[in-house]
Amino acid sequence: MKAKDLDKMFDSGNVDITPYLDLESAARPGYEQKRVNVDFPEWMIEKLDKAANKLGVPRQSLIKVWIAEMLAKKIN
Repeated sequence: MKAKDLDKMFDSGNVDITPYLDLESAARPGYEQKRVNVDFPEWMIEKLDKAANKLGVPRQSLIKVWIAEMLAKKIN
């Protein structure tokens, strides 16, 4: 099937296009993961852990959310 035909099916909203998709290999461009190492002072890690525990999330998730929020503010 050609992309334009799939687009027409999707745009019509009348057809479920998921059978035509390979969801196993689907990716969001620009959202690929890349590992980075960051060294934090001990006091910062203690405060991060306290905040993460209060919210019930892992430290890494908290850091990602906070950085994403700051970047969104700076970009917009």
